[in-house]
Amino acid sequence: MTKKFLEQHNVAFVEHNIDEQPEFVDELKANGFMATPVVQLPDGNAFSGFRPDMLRGLA
Repeated sequence: MTKKFLEQHNVAFVEHNIDEQPEFVDELKANGFMATPVVQLPDGNAFSGFRPDMLRGLA
């Protein structure tokens, strides 16, 4: 749903698929994330899960 929201609102993003790029799993865990999706904001903050409230600020 996060990816669909970003696409529908023409927000540019870089996708790292952990099924295809498992090297990113350790990085996510090191940053305290245990669930996907993880969205890193331009200000450096990040959150996980589908968060329309946070995504609206990008659109």
